Amino acid sequence: IKLTPRHYAYLKISEGCNHRCTFCIIPSMRGDLISRPIGDVLKEAQALFESGVKELLVVSQDTSAYGVDVQYRMGFHEGRPIKTRPLDLARALGELAARHGAWVRLHYVYPYPSVDDLIPLMADGLILPYLDVPFQHSHPDVLKRMKRPASGEKNLERIARWREICPEIVIRSTFIAGFPGESEAEFQHLLDFLKVAQIDRVGCFAYSPVEGATANELPGALPESERQARRSELMAVAERASIAKLQQRVGDTVQVLVDQARFAGRHGGVGRSY
Repeated sequence: IKLTPRHYAYLKISEGCNHRCTFCIIPSMRGDLISRPIGDVLKEAQALFESGVKELLVVSQDTSAYGVDVQYRMGFHEGRPIKTRPLDLARALGELAARHGAWVRLHYVYPYPSVDDLIPLMADGLILPYLDVPFQHSHPDVLKRMKRPASGEKNLERIARWREICPEIVIRSTFIAGFPGESEAEFQHLLDFLKVAQIDRVGCFAYSPVEGATANELPGALPESERQARRSELMAVAERASIAKLQQRVGDTVQVLVDQARFAGRHGGVGRSY
């Protein structure tokens, strides 16, 4: 059942997650990763484009891990063999989208090394130059306590390389402030990371003890007031970076997707770029 407006749609490529991040309870609710057959995914995408969808939003709990559970099994679409892995899926979706003048946007892309292979597709215009990559923190010790699948130690270098390959890329990420045991030095490390990384879009959550999350058992829980204060400080840094990035775009001509246009646009409208 499609619940979104006619011009955009979500495309779920897998369910569940193999990781056991200490702040998250998704695996206990959804189970381990189960990737959809790539032929089925592409068939659904094709039907959505043919129905008039102009933006396809690829979603899952862990988009970068697509196909891991089936060892990147070979599938088929339109008689062509295609592997069940993110790069092949993104390329095929981009080719389908190009036939219909549509966009493909990737969400929740874990920062595995394989993500680097997606950036040339963005530079070539096959998929939107938009990367939703949840870093969550920058300090290796905090990431270790979170049991994140990526260490984060080379993320600044990777971000610089992504922008070198695709200067138009927009990076969105989320972070957690006030994680149990987060020292002032570790939090400052995160602020310094953000100042250098200049991430375009940032979301931040003050750590909240979700029922069932193993992080609740970690020592060094911070008071709620301190967690909220750190979140506010982080968002102030992120906002300055976002404003600066947007100011660089003033004067650009960009393609937009119109979400609303009352009276055929005579009374204005609402649109967005990538």
